[in-house]
Amino acid sequence: MPLLEDGRILPDAWVGVDDDAPLPEGPVIVPLARLAEAAGRNAPLGVSIGNDVGVDALAPWLPRLALVQVVLPKSKDGRAFSQIRALREYHGFAGEIRVAGHVIPDHYAMLLRCGASTVVVPEGADPAVWQASRHVVRIAYQHAQSAEQPLALLRRKVA
Repeated sequence: MPLLEDGRILPDAWVGVDDDAPLPEGPVIVPLARLAEAAGRNAPLGVSIGNDVGVDALAPWLPRLALVQVVLPKSKDGRAFSQIRALREYHGFAGEIRVAGHVIPDHYAMLLRCGASTVVVPEGADPAVWQASRHVVRIAYQHAQSAEQPLALLRRKVA
């Protein structure tokens, strides 16, 4: 599946590894259960977590990780947004945060505000639709990881 970063479709250099598959050379994304096994490798390492995993479980591994992939099981479940924000704000994770699973263009702007770097989009996705969805709602009430300012600060500037 294609990878979307900043509204552009990019090639994906990472290889996702299943629970029982051998670890290939190069950058890999492993399930949380295989993280300890893969941590000794001398290649970029990523981990894939469900939205039911507390990100505190990743804290000891974050210095070793280059990527954390958060998988959304359905579009109406917003726990992944909290995971992303916690990784950035509370744990200071500066690597790539990738979102996979059931992601729709309506989520894109909020995912970026929370701190997501990339999104795995369906095959044949139109980048223009995803890019346009970034600009539909430009006002938010809460602070963000992106450069956008919340509504409260905008009100102070206008006043």
